[in-house]
Order: sequence, then C-alpha cells, then structure tokens
Amino acid sequence: MKFNKIFSIAALAITMVCASCSFDSLDIDPNRPTSAPASLILNGVLSNLTTGAWNQEQRWNQFWCINYNYYGTNEYWSGSATTDFTRLKNVIKMEEEATKAGGAAVNPYSALGKFFRAYHFVNMTQKLGDLPLTEALQGLDVPTPKYNTQKEIYVQVLKWLDEANADFAALIAKGGQKADGDWYYGGDLSKWQKLTNSFKLRVLVSLSKKEADADLKVKTRFAEILSNPTKFPVFNSNADNFTYRPIGSIPANYYPKNPNTFGFDALRENTSKLYIDILKDFQDPRLFLVAEPAEAKVKAGVSPTSFDAFEGASSGENLDDMSFKAQKGEYSLISRKRFYATYTGEPITQVGYSELCFNIAEGINRGWATGDAGDFYNKGIQASMDFYGLKAGANTVDFQKIGAKLGEFNSYSITVDFAAYLAQAKVKYVGNTAGGLEQILKQKYLTLAQNSGLEAYYNYRRTGIPAFLTGVGIGNQGKVPMRFQYPSAEFSTNNANVKDAITRQYGGSDDLFGKMWIIQ
Repeated sequence: MKFNKIFSIAALAITMVCASCSFDSLDIDPNRPTSAPASLILNGVLSNLTTGAWNQEQRWNQFWCINYNYYGTNEYWSGSATTDFTRLKNVIKMEEEATKAGGAAVNPYSALGKFFRAYHFVNMTQKLGDLPLTEALQGLDVPTPKYNTQKEIYVQVLKWLDEANADFAALIAKGGQKADGDWYYGGDLSKWQKLTNSFKLRVLVSLSKKEADADLKVKTRFAEILSNPTKFPVFNSNADNFTYRPIGSIPANYYPKNPNTFGFDALRENTSKLYIDILKDFQDPRLFLVAEPAEAKVKAGVSPTSFDAFEGASSGENLDDMSFKAQKGEYSLISRKRFYATYTGEPITQVGYSELCFNIAEGINRGWATGDAGDFYNKGIQASMDFYGLKAGANTVDFQKIGAKLGEFNSYSITVDFAAYLAQAKVKYVGNTAGGLEQILKQKYLTLAQNSGLEAYYNYRRTGIPAFLTGVGIGNQGKVPMRFQYPSAEFSTNNANVKDAITRQYGGSDDLFGKMWIIQ
C-alpha cells in the first residue's frame, strides 16, 4: 500500500510537470530544414525540366542508332510515361517560399511558376492526352482528382503563358527585378519573357490540326504575337536560346559523350538513315560536322568530303543486321571529334531561335498571319549553321582516324557557300504551298537534332514529315507508337477517373497507337 501511494504521488508529479509540455515537439528534427529560399528551389526546378542529348528520346527522334544490344536497342517505348506532378509540387513550394519571404503577389518566382506550369503540362499531355489539372496537386484534400480534357489543358496552358508574359512585363517595368538561383538566364526576366512567347509559338504550331477551334483561337493568337513584338517579344538570335550548358569540371554534369565514354561506345553508335539521308539530299554541310564518312566507302575510294561517303542505318533495321554491317564499316559513326573530344561538349538547346524561325515560317505558310515565310525559313537555316560553327568559305573538318586513339584525326577542308546552298532546287523555299511546308518541316527536323526532347517526334506525329522509318528494329510490330500509356499507379490510386479518361479518348483501351485529340 505504501509503495502504491508513493508511485501514485510520483506519477501525479510527473503529470503536473508535463501538463504544459507537448510531446509533439519530440517529432521535430532540429537538423532538418522546414523551408528553403525560393532561389534554391529554383535550382532544382530548372534541373527537372532540362532534357539531354544522345539519350533514348533522341533515338526515338531517329537521329542516331545503337548497333550493339548490350547498350540498348532502337525500339520505341512499350509502356507508360512518367508524369511531372512531383516536379510541379516543387514549383508550388518555390512560389510559397517567395511569398513567405515577403515577395509581392506578382514576383519573379510567381511569374516563372506560370511558365513552368505551362511547360510541364504540355510535356505531360503530349505524351498521354487528358490529365488531372483543375483538381490536381491538392494532396489529401482531393486524393482522386478528375481528369480534364486535352482541350481544357491547352486552354489553361495558353492562359498561363499570357499571364506569365504580362507579369514579366510588369516586373521588368519596375526595374531591379531578378530571379536569384536562375542558372539559365542569370535571373534576367527579359530573357524569360522572350522564352515564354517563343514557347507559346511552339504550342500554337503544335495545335495546327485545331486551328479552327473557337476557344483556342490559334490563328488569332499567332498573328497577335507577330504583329505586336513590343507586347510579345520573342527570341532574336541564338544568344536568346534556352540552353543547357554541360559543366566539364563537374563529373555529374559532363556532356553525355566525353573522353570517359569514348572507349565504351564510340564504335557501337552510328547515325540514322533518316537524319543522314535528309542532309545528303540537301547537300548540307552540317553533315560533315555531325557524322564521319563510312569506313567501307572511304576504303573503296570514295572521297571523305563527298556526300556519297556517308551512310546512316535505318532505325527499323534488325539489330543483328545493323551490328554486322557496322562492324564492316558500312555505316557512318557519329562524329567522334565533335562529340567525344571534351567533357563540355556542345550546348543542349531546350527551346531555340532556329526552331522559332521555322515555327513562324510554318504559321505564315498555313495562312495564320501575314509575313515572309521564306525569310524566316532562311533565317532558321542560317541560325542552325551558326550553331554548328559553319562560316562562309573554307571550313576545316576533323574526322577521327579509324582504330586510332581519341585525338588522332584526319583533317579536311570543305567550302561553304550559303547562297549556293539556299539556291538549290530542293532547298530554295517554293512558297506557301504543301511543298514549302515540307521544306520547313524537314529543316526544322535538322535543327532539332540532339535537343528539345521529343519535339522532333511530336512534329512527325502531327504532320508525318519527315516520314519516320519503320521495321522490326523499332519494336511494337514495327510501328511507331502515337502515345504513352498512363502510369500504372493511376490504376491503383485513381482508377475510376483514369478509366473514364481512357474511355473518353481511346474507346476504353490504353492503346499506344490511339490518336489523342490534338492530332485528330
């Protein structure tokens, strides 16, 4: 009894002492930050939207091929896409932290946030079609968000881009406004405003099959940008490009092809027939910068400075056949001098000026605005040539010696005459006709090589130009898929809504070859 009394008094004392305490505080890790500067979050946001070169996407664009199956195949995807919703959560957090730190309702990070929303939703809807948008990103408040139609998504994307443009303009007018943490443009909001409108033109062109839609107003919006450059500034040169620059001093940021990878895959990767054949057909000097002459052809006496010395492999070819022919030197390797010689490599464009020129040329060709499509077409070609460092007159080209160590080259000289190039029957713009549109689209394809993610594929899917090569090598019964499937997690966490979206769009089948709304 005495023991029980003592225990009870001790327990009561402990209870009284702790009555004002909160055991919840024990769950807080004092070493784990609960907030971060918006500038620091922006670093990660920018990394998340950056796409690279020499990856799977560029094989799907048919710019290059793997000829050795240990490193992969040339097959297209056969399953689901990843989504960007986690990345968008970081965008929301960036905006919240900017406001928490005292930022006004309209600040550099809120304006960037609108652009990032548009960018990521375009990326996702291009792959899948309908998506949760209105009810998305609300966590446990809305655990099973309904899907918006693809049209509704594009209406919202265009609204975000218009708002971002207006916000950037207002911030620039105030002066002294900057986005710290921006390693693309150094915080320069005028550059971001140009990107916003240049990207908007990409979006509008991607909606060419919906040019008559009264809600999207594709033609009106396109003409508005071209007619009012003060309100809607766009890129003026390659200096405005939204470009990722690999850092040669940091291993994690090396260019994908570099001296470290030379010994592993330099002989196991070659150029694609689609890409090389267009360059050959146009007698295009860029060919000598991006590829090497096929060893077998040079040994047979063909001059390495002849367009006939180059041969690409069809992405649809059986991989065993491709490997056998590549070992015999029948195919052109990617330029080892250009792409393997340094850790920095070349800048990787995400949205570029040359593409912008071709997008404007396409819109004018389609009758969306007045202007000289041929002039923008020529400017796009010149900008692409400039990116590759080609100049009028003599140019030195170095080809890696076959079987030699990296750095042992054969040097040749090629003469570039831009006027003669543009005057060729196959290159000279033939006017605002179907033939002129084909020229624009093929030149746009060339300028998208090893950049801009799946944009080259999206242009093919929308227009059929250039015609992608098919066969057993690309998988999926030798056919190029038209979309990705929805992530499997959606069927376990949001089953009713994803099935409703699939029924609405694709007749109930999450089909790789289903045609989403924008390409119907």
